[in-house]
Amino acid sequence: MAEQDQQDRNLPASPRKIKKAREEGQVARSRHLGHFIIVGAGVAALAVGSPWLAAWLQDLLAHELTFRAADLRSPQQMTERLAALVLKFLLVTVPLGAVIGTGVVVSNIASGGWNWTLKPLQPKFSKLNPVTGLGRLVSKEQLLEAAKASGFALVIGTVGGVYLYAQLDAFVAALGMALPAGIGQVGQTLLNGLALMLLVLAVSATVDVPLQRHLLAKRLKMSHQEAKQEHKELEGNQEVKVKMKARMREMVKRRMMAAVPRADLVVMNPTHYAVALKYDEATMAAPRVVAKGADLLALQIRDIAREHEVPVLQAPVLARALYAHAELDREIPLPLYGAVAQVLAYVYQLRAAMIGQAPMPGELPPLDVPAELDPHHGKAAEPA
Repeated sequence: MAEQDQQDRNLPASPRKIKKAREEGQVARSRHLGHFIIVGAGVAALAVGSPWLAAWLQDLLAHELTFRAADLRSPQQMTERLAALVLKFLLVTVPLGAVIGTGVVVSNIASGGWNWTLKPLQPKFSKLNPVTGLGRLVSKEQLLEAAKASGFALVIGTVGGVYLYAQLDAFVAALGMALPAGIGQVGQTLLNGLALMLLVLAVSATVDVPLQRHLLAKRLKMSHQEAKQEHKELEGNQEVKVKMKARMREMVKRRMMAAVPRADLVVMNPTHYAVALKYDEATMAAPRVVAKGADLLALQIRDIAREHEVPVLQAPVLARALYAHAELDREIPLPLYGAVAQVLAYVYQLRAAMIGQAPMPGELPPLDVPAELDPHHGKAAEPA
């Protein structure tokens, strides 16, 4: 069943799954790269500080390993000498430990990047199941890791053994040298051996880093069902989204219909589009669109306007241009200022004539609507 599930996972991991895996501590860590950086840092520190280390070791062998009868009879003096000896060792081991500790941090960042999480420390009682634990122990990935570790130990052991065997004469010759020369000879031999080991670690890290990334990518692969589920979680349930959009459209429609009775006029052409405009000199820099619609919604806007005695003008080109380029609850586009000003002036004159304050205007004059703003420009005349 597990093998079948793994076979179904043939899609690369999504960015969301990779991010979630990093939060759980799953990153591509290469132990071989860590060993290479740590050993390299140690070798570099030893190489740089080798003159000082040689002098320190000579002083240690010449003075600190000698004992006087007075020291042996006085426990306090022995304690003081022991404390001084420990301090000398700390002066060497603490800096070397700091260098190696820095190498540990650098190696982890280099292999998998900076990733701070406490989730791997949380107890997982499912790990206590011996059946599943045995399955993980004999899995293909664990067998590959065991074979890789065994091969690496065999290679580095063989290289180290061959090198030590080849340098056996140098170690024997160092026994007959004076102390400073013998220490320098042994130290240089050990440094050369560590450099050889570093070369082996570099080769193994070069192989292991891409291998670990490949294995992690393989573990994080997704099935088609997982990809669909993640897409649904990110995008949301499609049915819910459709209902939400329908509800939002209904709310917008109600708000528009409530604003039509307060409009100054409605421009139509004559049944397909309707745009309701409102203009207040005290609060608006330009006329504002308070409602617009097409087809059935346009007829509803027209009916509400007539019911509340809002003027309805037939201006097909202007109606199409406003519907196509003007946004709801926003001011009309600048190129349509002239045409809208014409219809507003016509409406104001018509209202004044109806109360006997001005003569009745004639037909609405041709409107100055830029041809490029008419979505039907160049097409056959639209039926009424």
